[in-house]
Amino acid sequence: MSLMRNIARSYRAPGRVVAALDAQGVREPQLLFFLCLACGLIFLSQWPVLSRAAALDPSISFEQRLGGALFGVMFMLPLILYGVAGLLQLGMRLVSGPVAGLRVRLALFWALVAIAPLMLVHGGLRGFLGSSLAVQLFGFVVLAAFLYILGAGLRSVARLTREGAG
Repeated sequence: MSLMRNIARSYRAPGRVVAALDAQGVREPQLLFFLCLACGLIFLSQWPVLSRAAALDPSISFEQRLGGALFGVMFMLPLILYGVAGLLQLGMRLVSGPVAGLRVRLALFWALVAIAPLMLVHGGLRGFLGSSLAVQLFGFVVLAAFLYILGAGLRSVARLTREGAG
């Protein structure tokens, strides 16, 4: 199934999407693609915010802000996310038994890809409206969607691991 259809399906049945991706035999290169795609879209979502900040405070140019965001989102965030995936794997081991790290990374990175469209909208809202209450509430919606998709994905990979072991 296509990437966009899987993203749309992730809001209705995220566990099934992760299970279908796992059944297709997703390997590390595909996971790295998901991670790079998510980070690239998150970086893109920061542009309106950075542009607004540069217009309000011209002492730091837009290009300088963009360079800092590029370093943070495209270079540091993937390293942090691999660490988070390791912690999630450890937590899954304590709660539901051992789960393959590849499957945990699939659930985490797919959740990031799935919420990337919401991140783009949120970035646009922050860039145009600033830090208003409505924008902050939408940020909580984005966080809730991420946690929902991640939680369902982790439950799905735990179930797949139990079924494969049994």
